[in-house]
Amino acid sequence: MISRKSTAVLGISAALLSASLAGCGSSSSPTSAPSSQNIKDITIGTLYAESGPFATSSMPEYNGLKFWASQVDKSGGVFVKALNKKVPVKIVAYNDQSSPTTATTLYSQLISVNHVNVLVADFGSVLTSVAVPIAEENKMLLFDQTGTGASFFTPSNPYIVLTSLPTSGLWPDSLAQYLIKKGYSRIAIVYATNDFDQSQDQTLVSKLKAANITPVYNNGVPTSTSSYSVLLNNMANTHPQAVIELGYPNNDIAFLQALKASGDHFKMVFTIFPGQLPQLFLTSNGPSSINNVYTYPAPPLLSFSHVNYGLNTAQFESAYKQQTGQSANFLSIAGYNTGLIIQKTLETANSLNQLSLRHAVSHFSGSLTTLDGTFKINSEGAQVGETLPVGKITTTSQGQVSVKFVTSPNS
Repeated sequence: MISRKSTAVLGISAALLSASLAGCGSSSSPTSAPSSQNIKDITIGTLYAESGPFATSSMPEYNGLKFWASQVDKSGGVFVKALNKKVPVKIVAYNDQSSPTTATTLYSQLISVNHVNVLVADFGSVLTSVAVPIAEENKMLLFDQTGTGASFFTPSNPYIVLTSLPTSGLWPDSLAQYLIKKGYSRIAIVYATNDFDQSQDQTLVSKLKAANITPVYNNGVPTSTSSYSVLLNNMANTHPQAVIELGYPNNDIAFLQALKASGDHFKMVFTIFPGQLPQLFLTSNGPSSINNVYTYPAPPLLSFSHVNYGLNTAQFESAYKQQTGQSANFLSIAGYNTGLIIQKTLETANSLNQLSLRHAVSHFSGSLTTLDGTFKINSEGAQVGETLPVGKITTTSQGQVSVKFVTSPNS
């Protein structure tokens, strides 16, 4: 049972929602195009995690998507080519509480009960992993915001598009390049055993071994790991030059806390999420915790001023702050960027048929530059245009964050 508190329907009353969903043709297959006479709005179904380990990333991503919807509705709605008119956007959203089991039920509900026109995944690979087979089975195109697990993308599944990050198997290209260039031969890696982090470890180890470098330590741990003291001690015993921790924000926070407590010092320490959520680390661990830490700098630390679609980085930061009272981070940018991809898809597609939507994405792939970089997908729907550089973070005692790029940013 879903409580009232776990359900949010934005910009639409319960009565209007029922009428609108009935108008979308609840008995029809998602692959069939609804009658243009019945479309009163475009319903976008998604999940968010208001609690649990993914809340700190999921909520800003969800808020970014809501910000996009409010922006298009201020201008009269999103232009839908298949209807030859602008149509309001309505978001139907449920709280999955960071639970893949709960998310499984709610993704199915969005499709079979709410009959949404567009399906959007929650944050990250763990909560997206259950959406991928559900979307494929129901022949519903999944707009995958930040679920970058390489296993999601296969030649047999046309019902997925990754919008706001490259597949995680591509992320370590720049990291491996830097480690090899610096001549680091003693590298210790600990990674969380999920699609997102495990695929990064596989790519990193493969590229290092191609350069005749075998990590002195390479250990996978559960994503739920909250204590890294023993792991850090084991890593330190291998006398590494570079220590790499691949995890989600909670893993990174726990790792950096353990590192600070241990008193160990290494030439290079790398974690993923300080480059996406620096404010979270400043609040959780203090400015010194990420000072001189290497990471993947993402927007807005990586700024794009020249775009051909939507707001650029500075414009988004200003408008988002003004409307929400919150500072933008990468996840809010990712949510907004997902909205832009949905908007361009609806402007391009000749039909609301799900495969027509997918064909439209392929049509504009490679030609769109947003505040998240170049949007480009391969034949399997995986994002290959938005690359991530490596940067070194510097913080002041007052919490000001700057980054020095040590590999070339894609700007």
